[in-house]
Formats: sequence, structure tokens, C-alpha cells
Amino acid sequence: MSKSLEEVNQSVSTQNKTSVFRRILAFFGPAYLISVGYMDPGNWATDIAGGSQFGYALLWVLLMSNIMALLLQSFSARLGIVTQRDLAQASRETYSKPINYILYFLAEIAIAACDLAEVLGMAIGLNLLFGIPLIEGVLITVLDTFLLLFLINKGIRKMEAFIIALVTIIGISFIFEMIFAQPEMGKVIYGLIPSMPNETALYIAIGIIGATVMPHNLYLHSSLVQTRKFDRSKAGIKQAIKYNFIDSTIALNLAFFVNAAILILAAATFYKNGMFEVAEIQDAHRFLEPLLGSKWAPILFAVALIAAGQSSTITGTLAGQIIMEGYLNLRIQPWVRRIITRLIAIVPAVIVISVFGESVTGKLLILSQVILSLQLGFAIIPLIHFVSDKSKMKGFHISVVTQIAAWIIASIIVSLNAKLVFDEIKGWLESSNNPMVLWFTVVPLAIGFLILLLYIVFQPFVSKSKIDIQNHSPHSLKLQFSKSGNYNKKNIAVSVDFSTADEIALNNAFELGGLEANYTLIHVVETVGAIMYGENIEDHETLIDETLLLEYEKMLSEKGFKVTTKLGFGKPNKVIPAIINSGEFDVLVMGTHGHTGLNDLIFGTTVDNVRHKIKIPLFIVKI
Repeated sequence: MSKSLEEVNQSVSTQNKTSVFRRILAFFGPAYLISVGYMDPGNWATDIAGGSQFGYALLWVLLMSNIMALLLQSFSARLGIVTQRDLAQASRETYSKPINYILYFLAEIAIAACDLAEVLGMAIGLNLLFGIPLIEGVLITVLDTFLLLFLINKGIRKMEAFIIALVTIIGISFIFEMIFAQPEMGKVIYGLIPSMPNETALYIAIGIIGATVMPHNLYLHSSLVQTRKFDRSKAGIKQAIKYNFIDSTIALNLAFFVNAAILILAAATFYKNGMFEVAEIQDAHRFLEPLLGSKWAPILFAVALIAAGQSSTITGTLAGQIIMEGYLNLRIQPWVRRIITRLIAIVPAVIVISVFGESVTGKLLILSQVILSLQLGFAIIPLIHFVSDKSKMKGFHISVVTQIAAWIIASIIVSLNAKLVFDEIKGWLESSNNPMVLWFTVVPLAIGFLILLLYIVFQPFVSKSKIDIQNHSPHSLKLQFSKSGNYNKKNIAVSVDFSTADEIALNNAFELGGLEANYTLIHVVETVGAIMYGENIEDHETLIDETLLLEYEKMLSEKGFKVTTKLGFGKPNKVIPAIINSGEFDVLVMGTHGHTGLNDLIFGTTVDNVRHKIKIPLFIVKI
């Protein structure tokens, strides 16, 4: 199985730090990338709608959502730290292939809904600050893809610093907004007491939960924590869990402050002045200056919105890559993956805005958050199962009390969503001119998803994980080496990828060097984690790849070959030339699957790039 975010896996070392503060600081970062998902433009829409319609009454929903988020994100971090798998990989090991395909499809819908909110938020921010039309702003957001590629090539620490800078901008902006708004603190505190004014408030509340506890963040966090390399002893793992919990607590409380500030701002300005229908971000921006008497209020609002959209789009595209690699074991070029993710969001946004006008953006944003909330159960239920599993968690499973709390949270979320779906379908059936169409389409689909939800609740209790330890067994290689021949190569490098290409590549290498040559087997770990974090990454795939390389070495050594191994991290077209040029090799042997054209564009090419970067002959073996 592939490593999660292989490009950056274990690339940040937390060892050999001289003080407790430096050790904690080394673990800090992943939760801040997570926190931006909790303050993205989708949150703004639900918070503004909640504050303008119901004043401070739904503040308690934000607080409850934040507590839920903290618990669930700590589970996600624990899963990644202990098992060295992300949530998608763990699901792939637990559920059958058809179920995983459905879960993958639902996760992609969640990513698309999240990205839709980010695209719209960025476009609205650009429109408010610079007057750029919404559709043009939506198209400009494609450029986010290239910013992410630039940042990811600079390393995870620089990406984390960029995200933290954006979060700081958002936080400072809302500190000033609170100063301008001067909310009534008594009513703020009273808003923390649970209440539900009406059915509309329930819809907004579910949207707030969907906007706060985001399913893609659970996949992302379980991967990002694997970017820290630490002592894998029991004490080391316990310390990593502790420091990541501190990281999550600080980051998510900052996100809670931002969300609460948006809702309080809406309550203190719009609700207070009887403007109960302000749900659009554009309307909120327009009314801030006359209501608060400061020209800086709308400017800071727009700047914070752009920062929120920009920061959350980066983490959303990373989550998309994790989900695709984890569920499907499919790795495509990162820029292709990000373009696909962005287009899935941009196309419907452009169509809807073109057909219905710019006034629908607020409704689109809230709808995107409700979709996220509906998908939550399919992410949190497997997560709770995994972190409760004693064998999977190697003694670091959550306690019975924590399990009860987790299942209560899952029940609340699923129950609220079930009520929302039931009420919506009931309304459609009552107002439809042809209800039979709904009875044969929407109703069976809803029942199907209910059955799926029940299946993922009970399936792990009755069956064990089907752990896919390795994707290719070295012992299945059929070596055709003949001990007679004219061997003229002494130091031979062979690129291996644990596929059928290895057998042909090795056989051809042996024909060049025989038993007398020195062979170096090179494999590159190429997940997002490894590209961003390099050799400091420590996750499931790295361990598997190390194990497979050692098995190759052992098996070939037993046959009389002189073999060493070299594990690289990052993009093969960069890492392989670096390894070759730093050693003394006579030839590099590489197997290629021979795909061309569109496949090259999607999956990337390694051979052509390597050929032009190395100083020795390249022997290409086509499968």
C-alpha cells in the first residue's frame, strides 16, 4: 500500500530537540492546516445566516461543533500516529471493494462541496475588494493550483508557515471587527445555552455542524501527522499523541474564535438592526460600513474572506489526493489531481451563477455545507471503529468512556442529518406534481444510503481487517540469469517499483553484470508526504517499501548476487538522478510500463526526465 502523502511523509524530524518547547513546536503545524477548513467561506455563510436570523441563539451550536471537531480530529491524529495509515487507507483495509468505491465516491462529493465553498468564497472576496465579476473570480481560482504546487515543492514547513500567516490575517481582521461591532457580552454568554428557535434554525444548525466538523479534514489530519518523524517506542508514540492533541486544541480554538466572531458580528449588526434576512456574504460586506461607521470594517472583512478561501483550498486539494490514493491505491500527477478537484467545483459554480445570477451564491454556500454534514457519518463511523480497535491501535485504542462519547456524537450528527433528509423528501413529495418519480428515484437512494450507513456501523464488529501488507512479492520473481556470458558492468543501479516490471529489469541487469557486479536497488517513495517531507517521513508505506527492499536484497543475496538498497523520497524524476549522480555507477536499468499520450499526462513520466539528468547510460526495459 502507498504511503499517505508520500512526498512529505516523515520529513519533519521531532527528535534531538534540546527543550520541551522545541519538541512541542516540532509537532505543531498539521492542526493549523486542518483549522483553515473550520473557517472556510462555507462557515462564513452559515454563521452569517445564523447570526442575522437568530442573533446569538446558535452560538452554542458552534461551541458544540468545536468540541465534536476536537474529539474527532484527535481520533484522526491518533489513527495516523499509531497505525501509520490515513483514514482512507484504513477503510480500504477494512471494507470490501464495492463498499470502498461507494465511500470514495461520497468522499469525493464532500471534497467537491468543500471546494465549491472555497471557490465561491475566493471569488466573492475578489469581487468585494477589487470589483472583479464573480464568474471571472471563479475562473481565477484555478491559479490556486499552481500556488499549491509551488508551496508543496518548497516543503511542508513553508506551506505550514504560509497557512499560519493567512490564519493570523483572518484572526487579526476579526479582532478589529469585534472592536467595531461592540457586541453585548451578556447576550453572547446567553447564546451558549442550547436552544432551537424553529425548523429553519435546525437547517442552519446542521449547516454549521457540516461547516465545522468537515469530513475531508479527518482524512487529511490522519495523513499530515505522519509527516513527523519520532521515536516509535511506546513512550514516543504516547508523546506524539499528546503533542498533537495540544496542537489540535490551540488550532481549533482559534477556528472557533473566528466562527464565533462572524456569528457575533452578524448578530451585533444585522439582527440588532432588524435585518434578519442577511444571508449573503456580499450583503454583509455592503452593510458593515453604514452600520459600524468604519470604512475598514468591510475592507478587513473582504481581506479575511480571501485569506480563508485561499488557505482552505490548499488543504482541500491535499485531502483529495489522500482520498484517491487511500481508497483506490491510484496515484496520478499532483497537478492533474488538483486541476480535476478544482474543475469539479468551478464548473457547477459557473453554470449556476450564469443561469440564476450572483444572488444564489449564499444559498450555494449553505447547500455545500449541508452536503458536507450529510457525508459526515460515512467518515466518522469508520474512524471511531478504527481507533477503538485494540489490535489495530496496538494498545493505543481510546477508552470505553471516550468511545461512548464518540458514539453519542456520531448519533447526534446522523440523527440530525436523518431528520433533515426526511423533512426535505417529505416536502418534495407533498409539493411535487409527479411524486411517483421521487418514490422510484430519491426514496430508494435515501434508503440505500441508510443501509450503507448501518453496514459500516456493524461490519467491523463481525469481520477482521484485510490488511494488504505488500503489493508485490519478491519471491514470485522468475529470475532467468545464466552464469555464462560477457559481463562488462561492475556497478549497476536498478530502479524497482514492486511491480511486474522489476522481474524484467533485474533479469536484464544480471545479463550486464553477472555475479561479479555490485547491484544497487533503488526505490522512491512518492506520496505527497514524501515529496513534502523527504526522508523524515515515517508512515505505513515507507515501512512496507523498506521491508520489500530488504526482502529483495535478502533473496538476491542468497542467490549469490552482491546487492545493496537505496530508498529515496519525493518525485522519482528528481530523486533517482540525485542518487545516481552522487554514486559511482556504470549504468542505470529501469523498467517502463510504456504508456504514452494522455496516460503520460495523467500518471507522469519518469524515464524521459531521468535520461536527461544522469551522467551514465540508461538501459530501458519495456514491459
